Amino acid sequence: MTSSDRSLSEQEDWHARPAVAVEEALQTRPTGLSEREIQDRLARYGPNRLVEARRQSAFMRLLRQFHNILLYVMMASAVVTALLGHWIDTGVLMAAVVVNAIIGFIQEGKAESAMDAIRGMLSPRAVVLRDGTRGEIDAAGLVPGDQVLLVSGDRVPADLRLVETKELRVEEAALTGESLPVEKLTSAVAADAPLGDRQGMAYSGTVVVHGQARGVVVATGAHTELGRINQLLSGIGSMTTPLLRQVDHFGRVLAVAILALSALLFVAGTWWLGHAPEEMFMMVVALAASAIPEGLPAIMTVTLALGVQRMARRQAVVRRLPAVEALGSVTVICSDKTGTLTRNEMTVQRVVCASAAVDVGGVGYEPVGQCSIDGHPVDPAAYPALELAIRAGVLCNDAALREEDGAWRVEGDPTEGALLVLGAKAGLTQEAGREEWPRRDSIPFESEHRFMATWHEAGRGAPWIFVKGAPERVLDMCSAQADREGEPQALDVDYWRRMATDTAAKGLRVLGLACKRTSPPGGSLGFDDVEGGFMLLALVGMMDPPRAEAIAAVAECHRAGIQVKMITGDHAETARAIGAQLDIGVGKPAVTGAEVALMDDATLREMVMGVDIYARASPEHKLRLVQAMQAQGQVVSMTGDGVNDAPALKRADVGVAMGLKGTEAAKEASDVVLADDNFATIAAAVREGRAVYDNLKKFVLFMLPTNGGEGLLVIAAILFQLTLPLTPAHHG
Repeated sequence: MTSSDRSLSEQEDWHARPAVAVEEALQTRPTGLSEREIQDRLARYGPNRLVEARRQSAFMRLLRQFHNILLYVMMASAVVTALLGHWIDTGVLMAAVVVNAIIGFIQEGKAESAMDAIRGMLSPRAVVLRDGTRGEIDAAGLVPGDQVLLVSGDRVPADLRLVETKELRVEEAALTGESLPVEKLTSAVAADAPLGDRQGMAYSGTVVVHGQARGVVVATGAHTELGRINQLLSGIGSMTTPLLRQVDHFGRVLAVAILALSALLFVAGTWWLGHAPEEMFMMVVALAASAIPEGLPAIMTVTLALGVQRMARRQAVVRRLPAVEALGSVTVICSDKTGTLTRNEMTVQRVVCASAAVDVGGVGYEPVGQCSIDGHPVDPAAYPALELAIRAGVLCNDAALREEDGAWRVEGDPTEGALLVLGAKAGLTQEAGREEWPRRDSIPFESEHRFMATWHEAGRGAPWIFVKGAPERVLDMCSAQADREGEPQALDVDYWRRMATDTAAKGLRVLGLACKRTSPPGGSLGFDDVEGGFMLLALVGMMDPPRAEAIAAVAECHRAGIQVKMITGDHAETARAIGAQLDIGVGKPAVTGAEVALMDDATLREMVMGVDIYARASPEHKLRLVQAMQAQGQVVSMTGDGVNDAPALKRADVGVAMGLKGTEAAKEASDVVLADDNFATIAAAVREGRAVYDNLKKFVLFMLPTNGGEGLLVIAAILFQLTLPLTPAHHG
């Protein structure tokens, strides 16, 4: 086996190898592969594409509607009556069968076409170095060993081992569930590091939000992480629903009972009563037609279709008809955190100054909300230290806050975006700040030094240097802290360390902000200028907050006897903090994916219902958790929006994908798509599903005595040699 062949079979450990060793193993160099090497590898590994799932043809979809044991019995009866020349009876039986099939076919066709418009996780283009020449190619032509260049805004075209990075940050939410962009470096990490911690890798389908890099392609097409999830999906059979399982079982028992009784009566009528076989056969067919609840499939389909329409009005697009009823049987809802229970919009919730901790109202990127101390509103303009801290966050910032069609969005790092929103709430906009305090120079954020610094000139040329970064790093640069008036006072290191720990314990991401009133002596900002002498302004705590409507929806699910579990790729502390606000997993332990991986299936089944929060979960972990719950007799709904949710979405009894922020893979794997990405819509859909389930049960209970009575009437007529009261046509 060549080293290139090994690249695909041992792809799991690329993140654990030094970048130089990776280039050697893949027989590549910084100038890129030659044309001949590219052709050889393209022939060996194939194009960089995911195999597209085969779509069922309209004809096959129509045929699938006839796959029902009750319909089989009706069709068999229709064939026999046709052979006997009783065309009216044949027509009536076949009409009932065809009407059922057409209703189901039309409904499924609508759902298929509703999903047709959503494709394209893979990047269509890639910038590469080949034979020392930089060029843009179709990403399908990438091969292992290719040198790929990335810049801000690019979608990563294949799985890359990063060789050179400059301030690179990649948004991996779709793949890992992590809401914040991840800092990328070139260093190797432990072989067992979870996907979200592999800093030296950039994965296909993720998005570069800042910086630039060069990386070596280590996996393409089906061998990428995206491809692995795709294969995981293809190996999962779709689940049937509780009611369909019950109806199928009922249908089998009923069909066997009817056939056995019909055979018994046929024998009794021809041998014992002396009827002609043809006449007796018509009587038996009449019995079958009267006893078979041929209206059941039609009523089920119509009831489910009405449920679909009602759910559509509530922003839930049902892709597979039986999912309507399955929602009514759900006992556990497993939800992804980022973008489903939360807004996927970082929000500053706390600003800790030297004299007070300030709470910040509002959620998301909309700049609405006020500052308060112990519940009492405070105007930042009347609190100079707070205003200066907020100004530092706005000026020492490379993101942009924009309003489009009434919706606010952030361009750049969500953490920096949260600081801009805080500024806008305090009346300090980025545009005004740049005019009044123009930037002269900056040191960009990099994870090696864990801070960003900017040099500004205020009115009359007064110089300021602002710094923001990891709290302990910023604290090391400071020799003073700002009092309420923004004037320097002695630094209380213990207070700030305690506040940083306290804020992080609440599940908030913490940043430090500091300033000094000086200009760099050399006329440009260098590392020597930020080594010390700063005044600490504040610690800022932020998080991706839960949706307000999700809090109400979780409470409604609890009242309805449905357990809600959070399964996320994020860190356990963050997941617990969000869970506390949503009333999920309070007082219970949070379990990590690494702990799940160590459990065998039996242990997992015993533990799974006692834990409500699962953190750092990979696609395989999510899938195993859903299977463990189903093994415990639970009817499971899984909600999610990332590619990493797709296998579990497909395996769940009801997979629910987010329509706005959801990925193509998640939507394709799901039964229901929420057009408004609102967790609360699930609670409404469950309510609707329960109503449908109840209506169907009522119909079955009404229908059984009716059909049973008709069957007894035919049996009595045969036994007492009376005129046949009901032919198949009468019954139809």
